Amino acid sequence: MSRELIEAAFAGNVPLEQARSAVDDAIAGLDDGTLRVAEKVDGSWQVNTWLKEAILLYFRLREMSTFEVGPFEFRDKIPLKHNLASQQVRVVPPGTVRYGAFCEPGVIVMPGYVNIGARVGAGSMVDTWATVGSCAQIGRNVHLSGGVGIGGVLEPPGARPVIIEDGAFIGSRSIVVEGVVIGERAVLGANTVIAANTPIIDVTGSEPIEHRGRVPAGSVVVPGTRPKAFPAGSYQLSCALIIGHRTERTDEKTALNEYLRELGVQL
Repeated sequence: MSRELIEAAFAGNVPLEQARSAVDDAIAGLDDGTLRVAEKVDGSWQVNTWLKEAILLYFRLREMSTFEVGPFEFRDKIPLKHNLASQQVRVVPPGTVRYGAFCEPGVIVMPGYVNIGARVGAGSMVDTWATVGSCAQIGRNVHLSGGVGIGGVLEPPGARPVIIEDGAFIGSRSIVVEGVVIGERAVLGANTVIAANTPIIDVTGSEPIEHRGRVPAGSVVVPGTRPKAFPAGSYQLSCALIIGHRTERTDEKTALNEYLRELGVQL
């Protein structure tokens, strides 16, 4: 019933106030992890559109308020997440996890940010000044290095959020946006920027293989450029290059570090 009511309110078929309780329940479910914006079903990521609609309605229903945390003052519509100790989540000041986001036990949030609707898996770290945008799905044992930007995707509600699968390592100052999926155990070198239309080119074989919207599992990726002709001349446009692949041999931590050094990957 909650889903149908939220969908009806979002479509304007019932008054917004009539859906308030359903919206509150949906956001509470996102906050405690019983609900999630996207989930893997039979190997494919599926978006629960109605939960993104619930978040958008929640913004409309909430009033602005001022609240204080020690010497800090905030003015916002959405409170911070509470009861972190009971959830076994570490948040280092001034790191912020917004209500409606879920962090599994063992998550560490340095002075970074996790937005509403996002989910961060057990054993993952959101390092200093890294941001996890609204509805992003971060897997288990993922490392988001300093300054990483994981984009939020709230609208349109049916659009896939950014997804970082288990065991991935996202290097410093990298940016992942527009619903891109980073496959399990993939490594992004520092300053890699990947959007939906970014060419992701595997150059490890005799012929290049191009991907878009998804970094294959186990790939080692660095920033690159490739030429593109325009009426005014040829110019270099950014792309991402797959220059290696993780294997069982390289998955042990010291072996992985040596492998990345061999490839010249900066993290």
